[in-house]
Amino acid sequence: MSPSDPPPDAASTPPAPDTTTDAAKTSWTVVIALSAAQFVMVLDSTVMNVSISQVVSDLDTTVSAMQAAITFYTLTMAALMLVGAKLGDVWGRLRAFVIGSIVYALGSLTTALSPNIVVLFLGWSVVEGMGAVLVIPAIAALIADNYTGRARVTAYAMIGAASGAAVAAGPLIGGYLTTYASWRYVFIGEVVVMAVVVLFARRIVDRHEPVRMRIDLMSIVLSSAGLVLIVLGLLQSKTWGWILPLDSPDINGFPIAPFGISLTTWFVLAGGVLIAWFFRRQRRLVEAGRPPLLDVTLLSIPRLRSGLGALGAQYAVTAGLFFMIPVYLQMTLGLDALETGLRIFPLSISLILFSFAGTRLSNVWSPRTIVRIGQLVLAASAVVLLASVDVELKVPAFGIGMFTAGAALGLLASQLGNVNMSSVGVEKSSEVGGMQGVFQNLGSSLGTALIGSILIGALATAFAGGVASSALPDDVKQEVATATAGGVELVPASSVQQIAEDAGLSEDDAEALTQTYGESQVQALRIAFVGLIAIALAALLFSRNIPSERPVRPSPRARATEVTEEPR
Repeated sequence: MSPSDPPPDAASTPPAPDTTTDAAKTSWTVVIALSAAQFVMVLDSTVMNVSISQVVSDLDTTVSAMQAAITFYTLTMAALMLVGAKLGDVWGRLRAFVIGSIVYALGSLTTALSPNIVVLFLGWSVVEGMGAVLVIPAIAALIADNYTGRARVTAYAMIGAASGAAVAAGPLIGGYLTTYASWRYVFIGEVVVMAVVVLFARRIVDRHEPVRMRIDLMSIVLSSAGLVLIVLGLLQSKTWGWILPLDSPDINGFPIAPFGISLTTWFVLAGGVLIAWFFRRQRRLVEAGRPPLLDVTLLSIPRLRSGLGALGAQYAVTAGLFFMIPVYLQMTLGLDALETGLRIFPLSISLILFSFAGTRLSNVWSPRTIVRIGQLVLAASAVVLLASVDVELKVPAFGIGMFTAGAALGLLASQLGNVNMSSVGVEKSSEVGGMQGVFQNLGSSLGTALIGSILIGALATAFAGGVASSALPDDVKQEVATATAGGVELVPASSVQQIAEDAGLSEDDAEALTQTYGESQVQALRIAFVGLIAIALAALLFSRNIPSERPVRPSPRARATEVTEEPR
């Protein structure tokens, strides 16, 4: 069997020799350690998003500088994820995991102690990002090394649950610590967690010896530059515009928009050209008998393409959801970071519960059935959340929407990791782990870009229409129309009255403008939720090649030997 061929179905594989009872009892230590590492990898960006104002105050910096740091953290991972996966093969997966964990912990410590934005940028955006690109692909590969059969499905579900829980719990953790202590404790906690993970790394089995190979430098440049251009273009689309330029960067007052087209278009096109060049180079390296950075023939496997596409779509919906929900809870309703985290918490609970429920359902349903149910429930939950959006929070509907969204994400998390990794032999698991990281970054960037653009565009249209049809004086209408001609900034609805009064409006006019802006925010959020529903339904297109075979129940003896960790 070639390395890229999928292994036989675990249920039809003859039982392996018995392992020791002690090994079976202690085997879940491995996935707990790997899940803890995965939780920390995902936690960072969600925590930082709700802590921006406090960090800006503590470090005497600006919001734009913090947003640049957040963007660069994403770009570091996008640029180096494939390289990190290949280094896992060269160094050994466990060694790469340990090195990455130590690098990540050093970055977290630097961030926690940072006296200014430059040190924070170095520790968080650069050092932590470099650690993450070693850890994330290694996690997926080490799960494949340490578990088989049903145990592997459960292990990947736990990794998926850890990711989802970090996304949902990040605002709660960040909000609590930012409100009652300091954002720095989040990063100190990450140092402690990663130190414990490294201590338990000796329990993890790495069944693959390091491979001596020369990594092609040109492939690194092409893949890194291509992915950075695409991700940066997507992330900046809501600022620069998709095709027609909006708020383009400028040099000496001259906006940069070649031929009157937004930089977003040029960045994405240039990135696409570089990625196409990268693929062509990988094929030429194989023809020349040299090792490629990525075995691009893997993408010819239908189930892997479906699994990666469904994973990217899942992250697009998740990113879009977690862009809109804080806007609604904080900007429209005026809740603080901690209250926002508490409103999101039901999603965390249901995500974890249904990750494990999905592994149980996989005993009777095919992966495709579970994935499609998850995708449909995710779209339905967006409909429920759409119905709950109002100037006053409809608590029952919102809670139901968040819980069902978490259930859907849990079902997806229980299947997609195993679908992707079981599409290839274990020799290629590092590469697939890196590809998963790339699709997660691309999906998250695309989801944020699309939903952000829809939300901001709808807000501008709704606000302009609301002001035009209001009873405000004509001179006020004209003044507002002139001020918002280039778009409307997303600000807390409660701050509009003071902004309006500072601009010279009367108290009554400022109050009317505040009401119009609040209603426009709600209308824009509803339109954005419709966009989210469309993305969730479009994700069904990616699930058609996910395995549809129902599992064959293994014998008791086979189930007893699925956990393959060997005692040390």
